[in-house]
Amino acid sequence: MKLFNVLLLAAGLPAGLAAQNSTYKIAFGSCAHQDKPLPVMEQAASQKPDLFVFLGDNVYADTRNPDTLKARYQQLGTKPEFQKLKATCPVLATWDDHDFGENDAGRHYPLKKQSKDIFLDFWKEPKNSERRKHDGIYHSVMTGPDSSIQIILLDTRTFRDNLLPNDNLSGHKNDYRNHIDCDSTLLGQAQWDWLEQELRKPAKVRIIATSIQFGHEYNGYESWTNFPCQRQKMLNAIRKSHANGVVFISGDVHWGEISKQPIPSMYPLYDVTSSGMSETWPKIESNRNRVGDPVKDPNFGLITVETKNDATTVKMEIKDVNGKTKTMLAVPLSELQLK
Repeated sequence: MKLFNVLLLAAGLPAGLAAQNSTYKIAFGSCAHQDKPLPVMEQAASQKPDLFVFLGDNVYADTRNPDTLKARYQQLGTKPEFQKLKATCPVLATWDDHDFGENDAGRHYPLKKQSKDIFLDFWKEPKNSERRKHDGIYHSVMTGPDSSIQIILLDTRTFRDNLLPNDNLSGHKNDYRNHIDCDSTLLGQAQWDWLEQELRKPAKVRIIATSIQFGHEYNGYESWTNFPCQRQKMLNAIRKSHANGVVFISGDVHWGEISKQPIPSMYPLYDVTSSGMSETWPKIESNRNRVGDPVKDPNFGLITVETKNDATTVKMEIKDVNGKTKTMLAVPLSELQLK
């Protein structure tokens, strides 16, 4: 029996109450430089989340020296803010480029296997974990009341093909243009096969954690928009598996925002971007999918799944270092259902 229901029974309440009235909070963030203060982590801990998801760039290593990468993680691990957060709730993690090894790196990064071992050891992944049995660090867990919330951690580094540099032609800007063919991959076939199976598992809400943005408008930086065929493959996988309640969380860009991507013949997909816990960016790019205002200062994200009288709401927030909500959107779970 799940601990959540054990506690209910201990209080003299029926286990089924978890499905009727419950609140589950998932906090998350990205881009935390180990050399800087991280008060955002303390503020996240003060929200008393049930879970925290580290979305990548959890340290800034940018190295081909495994000892340097280990040292960066050790530096993060000794920070009081990090220790307080870990003591408050369970944590999950995926990586992005700077903790994978190099800026914007993909499958050709030569030390990716060493990086994986260092990553899994730091995050105390059990020795018998499935993550240690396959290439890459993708992973999934069931959590929340009655294990009804699925957290899917994608690996957008280990298998990703090279990005295409900006060719300065019309419609392209900043660093990268998108692939016009469908031969290149972002997740790799093995991860895609795994993901399609995960999406078939029964779940009320599915949080897909991707280190790079999914639901925004192309802006010339690294994101799923660099691989439009892979983006479409994700939509097809959700439809094919009849996966309801999907919400993306992402990081990387050094600003926060909520994106809403309308999808024909499907429910809209929301992407809650929290970035960074320490890092900022001088210019926030346009995004026609943005809902509300962007957040330029250090921030963390919070998704609250609340059920009252069998009606569930998914509240998405981005909060600043003082715990103030800078942008927020609440969506009935009934609107995140395939017809």
